[in-house]
Amino acid sequence: MILTAVATFLVGYFIGAINPAAIIARLRGVNLRTAGSGNPGATNAGRVLGRRTGILVGLLDVLKGFVPALLAGLLLGADYGLLAGFAAFLGHVTSPFLGFRGGKGVATAGGAILGTNPIWLIPVLLVAALAFGVSKRMGLASVAGALTLIPTAMLLNDSWQETAFAVAMALVIVIRHQLNIRAAISDALAARRGPANGASQAGPAPTGDGDGDGFSTTDS
Repeated sequence: MILTAVATFLVGYFIGAINPAAIIARLRGVNLRTAGSGNPGATNAGRVLGRRTGILVGLLDVLKGFVPALLAGLLLGADYGLLAGFAAFLGHVTSPFLGFRGGKGVATAGGAILGTNPIWLIPVLLVAALAFGVSKRMGLASVAGALTLIPTAMLLNDSWQETAFAVAMALVIVIRHQLNIRAAISDALAARRGPANGASQAGPAPTGDGDGDGFSTTDS
């Protein structure tokens, strides 16, 4: 059982660690680390390489969370599906192929949830869409969706493992978006001070397009 769990984690992790955005960009002679926002995810790929490429990268990032979670769940049981899905998500955000750095994991987390508990995506996506409609910030929409995942899992879970799976992914996503949160707070405070006062004291307001690593508002 332990060996099966370790093997499941490792397979999921290394599948998640494969970064389509970085691979496609490199094939086109582009280094996403130095282009656009610097984020190796769908948003930056779309910005630098074109919308179609961004959509393709997003779909591939969803699949690398979905496929390991679904297959492990079908072949080995639900708990192994959770393990494989979380491992793929973790591999995406800490890819050893990118110096143990990576994207913010939003799309891969979505794929992992789709492969294990697809019903959870309904409230998560609704809240994320509402947050984006209000804020016009993909980063804040991602955080809102991630935070919604926690109570959703608590209400709809069939085991403590499912809750742990959801809470762990949500916390990682929030941490990966910490600069987005700070930028949103800074913008809100600047707006309350007023344009003239805010500009004179703080200069141009931050756009919220990065995180601590210079990444974009969201990723795949």
